[in-house]
Amino acid sequence: MKKIVLFVLTGLSFLHGQFSPSGEDFFGGGIGYSPMYIKLDSIPGASQILKLGLDPTKFDDPFVLHGGEGFAHVTGRWRIGGYAGLGSTNIATVPDILVFEDALTVDSNSDGTPDEGDGVWTESDDGAAVPYEGENRPSIEANFSFSLGATTVEYVLPLLQDLELSAGALMGLGRVGISLDQHSGTPTWEGSFSNAYGTPGIEDAGILYYIVDDKTDYEIIPGQVPGLRRDISATFFDFQPYMAVKWQFLERLGLRISVGFNKGTISAGNWKLNGRKFIGDSPEAAVQGVTFRTMLYIGL
Repeated sequence: MKKIVLFVLTGLSFLHGQFSPSGEDFFGGGIGYSPMYIKLDSIPGASQILKLGLDPTKFDDPFVLHGGEGFAHVTGRWRIGGYAGLGSTNIATVPDILVFEDALTVDSNSDGTPDEGDGVWTESDDGAAVPYEGENRPSIEANFSFSLGATTVEYVLPLLQDLELSAGALMGLGRVGISLDQHSGTPTWEGSFSNAYGTPGIEDAGILYYIVDDKTDYEIIPGQVPGLRRDISATFFDFQPYMAVKWQFLERLGLRISVGFNKGTISAGNWKLNGRKFIGDSPEAAVQGVTFRTMLYIGL
Protein backbone atom coordinates (compact mmCIF):
# COMPACT_ATOMS: atom_id res chain seq x y z
CA MET A 1 0.00 0.00 0.00
CA LYS A 2 2.87 2.37 0.85
CA LYS A 3 4.37 1.74 -2.60
CA ILE A 4 1.07 2.63 -4.31
CA VAL A 5 0.76 5.86 -2.32
CA LEU A 6 4.38 6.74 -3.09
CA PHE A 7 3.82 6.06 -6.81
CA VAL A 8 0.70 8.27 -6.92
CA LEU A 9 2.44 11.11 -5.09
CA THR A 10 5.43 10.87 -7.41
CA GLY A 11 3.14 11.00 -10.45
CA LEU A 12 1.25 14.01 -9.15
CA SER A 13 4.52 15.75 -8.44
CA PHE A 14 5.63 15.11 -12.03
CA LEU A 15 2.38 16.46 -13.47
CA HIS A 16 2.56 19.49 -11.23
CA GLY A 17 5.94 20.24 -12.77
CA GLN A 18 4.38 20.15 -16.26
CA PHE A 19 1.56 22.60 -15.60
CA SER A 20 0.25 24.90 -12.92
CA PRO A 21 -3.25 24.19 -11.57
CA SER A 22 -3.94 27.89 -11.31
CA GLY A 23 -5.74 29.75 -14.08
CA GLU A 24 -2.67 31.77 -15.03
CA ASP A 25 -1.42 29.23 -17.58
CA PHE A 26 -4.75 29.31 -19.40
CA PHE A 27 -4.87 32.94 -20.48
CA GLY A 28 -4.56 33.47 -24.22
CA GLY A 29 -6.31 32.35 -27.35
CA GLY A 30 -5.94 31.50 -31.00
CA ILE A 31 -7.50 31.65 -34.44
CA GLY A 32 -7.14 29.54 -37.55
CA TYR A 33 -8.58 27.56 -40.45
CA SER A 34 -10.92 24.80 -39.30
CA PRO A 35 -12.59 22.40 -41.78
CA MET A 36 -15.43 20.30 -40.36
CA TYR A 37 -16.23 16.83 -41.71
CA ILE A 38 -19.77 15.54 -41.07
CA LYS A 39 -20.96 11.99 -41.70
CA LEU A 40 -24.61 12.91 -42.20
CA ASP A 41 -27.15 10.21 -41.38
CA SER A 42 -29.22 11.40 -44.35
CA ILE A 43 -29.62 14.32 -46.74
CA PRO A 44 -32.89 16.25 -46.21
CA GLY A 45 -35.20 15.74 -49.18
CA ALA A 46 -33.24 12.73 -50.46
CA SER A 47 -36.38 10.76 -51.35
CA GLN A 48 -37.68 13.64 -53.47
CA ILE A 49 -34.33 14.13 -55.20
CA LEU A 50 -34.37 10.43 -56.10
CA LYS A 51 -37.64 10.93 -57.99
CA LEU A 52 -35.85 13.37 -60.31
CA GLY A 53 -33.55 10.59 -61.48
CA LEU A 54 -30.64 11.69 -59.28
CA ASP A 55 -28.80 9.49 -56.80
CA PRO A 56 -28.50 11.28 -53.40
CA THR A 57 -25.80 8.83 -52.30
CA LYS A 58 -23.49 10.55 -54.81
CA PHE A 59 -23.35 13.69 -52.66
CA ASP A 60 -19.99 14.16 -50.93
CA ASP A 61 -19.71 11.84 -47.95
CA PRO A 62 -18.47 12.96 -45.51
CA PHE A 63 -19.79 16.44 -46.10
CA VAL A 64 -17.18 19.18 -45.61
CA LEU A 65 -17.66 22.68 -44.18
CA HIS A 66 -14.78 25.06 -44.81
CA GLY A 67 -14.52 27.69 -42.13
CA GLY A 68 -12.63 29.44 -39.40
CA GLU A 69 -12.53 29.09 -35.65
CA GLY A 70 -11.24 31.14 -32.74
CA PHE A 71 -11.01 30.67 -28.99
CA ALA A 72 -10.03 32.59 -25.88
CA HIS A 73 -9.80 31.80 -22.17
CA VAL A 74 -12.15 33.76 -19.94
CA THR A 75 -11.60 32.50 -16.43
CA GLY A 76 -9.84 29.57 -14.84
CA ARG A 77 -10.14 26.58 -17.16
CA TRP A 78 -13.17 27.86 -19.06
CA ARG A 79 -12.74 28.77 -22.70
CA ILE A 80 -15.14 30.35 -25.19
CA GLY A 81 -14.88 30.70 -28.95
CA GLY A 82 -16.69 30.88 -32.22
CA TYR A 83 -17.00 28.92 -35.44
CA ALA A 84 -18.28 29.86 -38.91
CA GLY A 85 -18.23 27.63 -41.97
CA LEU A 86 -20.07 26.65 -45.10
CA GLY A 87 -19.92 23.93 -47.72
CA SER A 88 -21.83 22.54 -50.68
CA THR A 89 -21.98 19.48 -52.89
CA ASN A 90 -23.85 18.78 -56.11
CA ILE A 91 -24.93 15.94 -58.37
CA ALA A 92 -26.20 16.09 -61.96
CA THR A 93 -27.51 13.93 -64.77
CA VAL A 94 -28.68 14.19 -68.38
CA PRO A 95 -31.52 11.66 -68.76
CA ASP A 96 -32.46 9.72 -71.86
CA ILE A 97 -35.87 10.67 -73.30
CA LEU A 98 -38.61 8.56 -74.86
CA VAL A 99 -41.23 10.51 -76.85
CA PHE A 100 -44.89 9.39 -76.91
CA GLU A 101 -47.91 10.80 -78.69
CA ASP A 102 -50.44 9.68 -76.10
CA ALA A 103 -50.53 8.78 -72.43
CA LEU A 104 -52.77 6.98 -69.99
CA THR A 105 -53.03 8.11 -66.38
CA VAL A 106 -54.03 5.24 -64.12
CA ASP A 107 -55.64 5.00 -60.69
CA SER A 108 -52.71 3.34 -58.93
CA ASN A 109 -54.27 3.34 -55.45
CA SER A 110 -57.83 2.46 -56.58
CA ASP A 111 -59.45 5.48 -54.95
CA GLY A 112 -61.49 6.35 -58.03
CA THR A 113 -59.29 9.30 -59.00
CA PRO A 114 -56.41 9.25 -61.50
CA ASP A 115 -53.17 9.94 -59.68
CA GLU A 116 -51.08 12.80 -61.01
CA GLY A 117 -47.48 11.77 -61.54
CA ASP A 118 -48.31 8.06 -61.30
CA GLY A 119 -49.41 7.66 -64.90
CA VAL A 120 -48.19 4.82 -67.08
CA TRP A 121 -46.99 5.88 -70.50
CA THR A 122 -48.43 3.66 -73.21
CA GLU A 123 -48.02 3.24 -76.94
CA SER A 124 -50.41 5.40 -78.91
CA ASP A 125 -52.44 4.38 -81.91
CA ASP A 126 -49.87 6.11 -84.10
CA GLY A 127 -46.93 3.97 -83.02
CA ALA A 128 -44.50 3.12 -80.27
CA ALA A 129 -42.16 5.30 -78.27
CA VAL A 130 -39.38 7.07 -80.14
CA PRO A 131 -36.02 7.92 -78.51
CA TYR A 132 -35.19 11.61 -78.56
CA GLU A 133 -31.98 12.16 -80.51
CA GLY A 134 -31.78 15.95 -80.51
CA GLU A 135 -29.22 18.16 -78.78
CA ASN A 136 -31.57 19.79 -76.31
CA ARG A 137 -31.86 17.05 -73.71
CA PRO A 138 -32.44 18.67 -70.33
CA SER A 139 -29.79 18.59 -67.64
CA ILE A 140 -30.95 18.08 -64.05
CA GLU A 141 -28.76 19.21 -61.17
CA ALA A 142 -29.22 19.23 -57.40
CA ASN A 143 -27.05 21.14 -54.97
CA PHE A 144 -27.00 20.65 -51.19
CA SER A 145 -25.44 23.34 -49.00
CA PHE A 146 -24.92 23.72 -45.27
CA SER A 147 -23.73 26.83 -43.44
CA LEU A 148 -23.15 27.23 -39.73
CA GLY A 149 -22.38 30.06 -37.34
CA ALA A 150 -21.99 29.19 -33.68
CA THR A 151 -20.29 29.84 -30.35
CA THR A 152 -18.29 27.27 -28.42
CA VAL A 153 -17.97 26.78 -24.66
CA GLU A 154 -15.56 24.25 -23.21
CA TYR A 155 -13.73 23.18 -20.06
CA VAL A 156 -9.99 22.52 -20.30
CA LEU A 157 -8.28 19.53 -18.71
CA PRO A 158 -4.48 19.92 -18.94
CA LEU A 159 -2.50 16.75 -19.57
CA LEU A 160 1.07 17.96 -20.11
CA GLN A 161 2.69 21.36 -20.51
CA ASP A 162 1.75 21.68 -24.19
CA LEU A 163 -1.09 19.15 -24.37
CA GLU A 164 -4.70 19.73 -23.35
CA LEU A 165 -7.96 17.82 -23.40
CA SER A 166 -11.23 19.73 -23.39
CA ALA A 167 -14.94 18.93 -23.36
CA GLY A 168 -17.47 21.38 -24.72
CA ALA A 169 -20.37 22.16 -26.99
CA LEU A 170 -20.96 24.18 -30.15
CA MET A 171 -24.28 26.04 -30.29
CA GLY A 172 -25.65 28.34 -32.96
CA LEU A 173 -27.71 28.70 -36.12
CA GLY A 174 -27.42 26.43 -39.13
CA ARG A 175 -28.93 26.74 -42.56
CA VAL A 176 -29.36 24.06 -45.18
CA GLY A 177 -30.39 24.63 -48.77
CA ILE A 178 -31.39 22.40 -51.65
CA SER A 179 -31.35 23.96 -55.11
CA LEU A 180 -32.77 22.16 -58.12
CA ASP A 181 -31.81 23.32 -61.59
CA GLN A 182 -33.33 21.93 -64.80
CA HIS A 183 -32.23 23.36 -68.11
CA SER A 184 -32.42 22.42 -71.76
CA GLY A 185 -30.41 23.71 -74.68
CA THR A 186 -27.52 26.14 -74.54
CA PRO A 187 -27.99 29.14 -72.22
CA THR A 188 -27.64 32.60 -73.75
CA TRP A 189 -27.14 36.02 -72.18
CA GLU A 190 -30.36 37.45 -73.59
CA GLY A 191 -32.35 34.36 -72.69
CA SER A 192 -31.12 34.50 -69.12
CA PHE A 193 -33.05 37.76 -68.66
CA SER A 194 -36.27 36.63 -70.38
CA ASN A 195 -39.53 37.01 -68.47
CA ALA A 196 -41.61 33.89 -67.95
CA TYR A 197 -44.88 35.77 -67.34
CA GLY A 198 -45.28 37.92 -70.42
CA THR A 199 -43.57 40.48 -72.65
CA PRO A 200 -42.32 43.69 -71.02
CA GLY A 201 -42.99 46.95 -72.81
CA ILE A 202 -40.03 48.72 -74.41
CA GLU A 203 -40.81 52.15 -72.97
CA ASP A 204 -42.61 50.96 -69.85
CA ALA A 205 -40.60 47.96 -68.69
CA GLY A 206 -42.64 47.81 -65.47
CA ILE A 207 -45.66 46.53 -67.42
CA LEU A 208 -46.06 43.00 -68.80
CA TYR A 209 -48.26 42.26 -71.81
CA TYR A 210 -49.89 38.85 -71.32
CA ILE A 211 -51.84 37.19 -74.16
CA VAL A 212 -54.90 35.07 -73.31
CA ASP A 213 -57.64 33.33 -75.29
CA ASP A 214 -60.49 34.62 -73.11
CA LYS A 215 -60.16 37.82 -71.07
CA THR A 216 -63.05 36.74 -68.83
CA ASP A 217 -61.60 33.37 -67.84
CA TYR A 218 -57.83 33.01 -67.45
CA GLU A 219 -54.97 32.57 -65.00
CA ILE A 220 -51.48 34.05 -65.03
CA ILE A 221 -49.10 31.13 -65.39
CA PRO A 222 -45.47 31.04 -66.57
CA GLY A 223 -44.80 30.34 -70.20
CA GLN A 224 -42.19 28.10 -71.75
CA VAL A 225 -38.70 28.87 -70.49
CA PRO A 226 -35.44 27.03 -71.26
CA GLY A 227 -34.59 26.57 -67.59
CA LEU A 228 -36.12 26.34 -64.13
CA ARG A 229 -34.39 26.77 -60.78
CA ARG A 230 -35.90 26.33 -57.34
CA ASP A 231 -34.22 26.94 -54.00
CA ILE A 232 -35.55 25.27 -50.87
CA SER A 233 -33.95 26.27 -47.58
CA ALA A 234 -34.47 26.26 -43.82
CA THR A 235 -32.80 27.73 -40.73
CA PHE A 236 -32.55 25.81 -37.47
CA PHE A 237 -30.81 25.66 -34.09
CA ASP A 238 -27.68 23.52 -34.18
CA PHE A 239 -26.08 21.79 -31.20
CA GLN A 240 -22.85 19.81 -31.21
CA PRO A 241 -21.20 18.35 -28.10
CA TYR A 242 -17.55 17.41 -28.64
CA MET A 243 -14.21 16.41 -27.17
CA ALA A 244 -11.05 18.19 -28.32
CA VAL A 245 -7.30 17.72 -28.04
CA LYS A 246 -5.02 20.78 -28.29
CA TRP A 247 -1.29 20.46 -28.93
CA GLN A 248 0.95 23.54 -28.85
CA PHE A 249 3.86 22.17 -30.88
CA LEU A 250 5.50 25.58 -31.46
CA GLU A 251 5.60 28.77 -29.42
CA ARG A 252 2.85 30.44 -31.46
CA LEU A 253 1.48 27.55 -33.52
CA GLY A 254 -0.70 24.63 -32.51
CA LEU A 255 -3.14 21.96 -33.63
CA ARG A 256 -6.66 21.18 -32.37
CA ILE A 257 -8.62 18.04 -33.23
CA SER A 258 -12.29 17.73 -32.20
CA VAL A 259 -14.68 14.79 -32.40
CA GLY A 260 -18.40 15.25 -31.71
CA PHE A 261 -21.96 14.66 -32.81
CA ASN A 262 -23.96 17.28 -34.68
CA LYS A 263 -27.68 17.52 -33.94
CA GLY A 264 -30.10 19.83 -35.69
CA THR A 265 -33.83 19.52 -36.34
CA ILE A 266 -35.84 21.40 -38.96
CA SER A 267 -39.46 21.61 -37.86
CA ALA A 268 -42.29 20.65 -40.20
CA GLY A 269 -43.47 23.58 -42.29
CA ASN A 270 -40.26 25.55 -41.69
CA TRP A 271 -38.83 25.12 -45.20
CA LYS A 272 -38.99 28.10 -47.56
CA LEU A 273 -39.24 28.25 -51.34
CA ASN A 274 -36.80 30.70 -52.93
CA GLY A 275 -36.19 32.20 -49.48
CA ARG A 276 -39.65 33.82 -49.40
CA LYS A 277 -42.65 31.52 -49.03
CA PHE A 278 -43.05 28.86 -46.36
CA ILE A 279 -43.87 25.38 -47.64
CA GLY A 280 -46.74 24.40 -45.39
CA ASP A 281 -46.61 20.64 -45.95
CA SER A 282 -42.81 20.33 -45.74
CA PRO A 283 -41.79 17.47 -43.39
CA GLU A 284 -39.58 17.52 -40.33
CA ALA A 285 -35.94 16.78 -41.15
CA ALA A 286 -32.82 16.05 -39.14
CA VAL A 287 -29.31 17.34 -39.84
CA GLN A 288 -27.20 15.07 -37.69
CA GLY A 289 -24.13 12.89 -37.75
CA VAL A 290 -20.66 12.31 -36.35
CA THR A 291 -18.29 15.26 -36.85
CA PHE A 292 -14.53 15.57 -37.06
CA ARG A 293 -12.97 19.02 -36.92
CA THR A 294 -9.33 20.01 -37.34
CA MET A 295 -7.79 23.39 -36.67
CA LEU A 296 -4.31 24.72 -37.35
CA TYR A 297 -4.20 27.86 -35.24
CA ILE A 298 -1.94 30.79 -34.45
CA GLY A 299 -1.91 31.77 -30.80
CA LEU A 300 -1.31 30.38 -27.30
